Amino acid sequence: MKAACTVWAGAKDPKGSDLSAFLLREEQTAAFSCEIWKRFRKWGGIPTGATQNVKDLLSSPEIENILENSDFICLLNQASGDRKILAERLNLSPQQQRYIDNAAPGEGLLIYEQVVLPFKNPIPRDTQLYQIMTTRFGEGATS
Repeated sequence: MKAACTVWAGAKDPKGSDLSAFLLREEQTAAFSCEIWKRFRKWGGIPTGATQNVKDLLSSPEIENILENSDFICLLNQASGDRKILAERLNLSPQQQRYIDNAAPGEGLLIYEQVVLPFKNPIPRDTQLYQIMTTRFGEGATS
């Protein structure tokens, strides 16, 4: 069985900055991350990354390669600037963009290869799954 995975999962440092953006803004670490992403895919792995600041990440040509080498993308609510960039790079129609503009938690777009699927899947706050999955500061199992 071949499997390898890297997860940035929107992790935050103590000052609240996005650690994936921190890792990927330096040329050397960005190039290394891109190479690892490609190799993991080649070896049958499923590399995974998450960030809240797409605009910052896509300012790097190396990171654009990560986006281009991803079969599956999940987009949640996006800020205006990020939404414009993603719409252009992923060829999203105005109708599809509506699903990532002021989207509620649990709503967005799933993109698999050329299929773009809107989804609504809110998780009730009073469930154990919400406690595990929430990314809201001060909520959840780790707070």
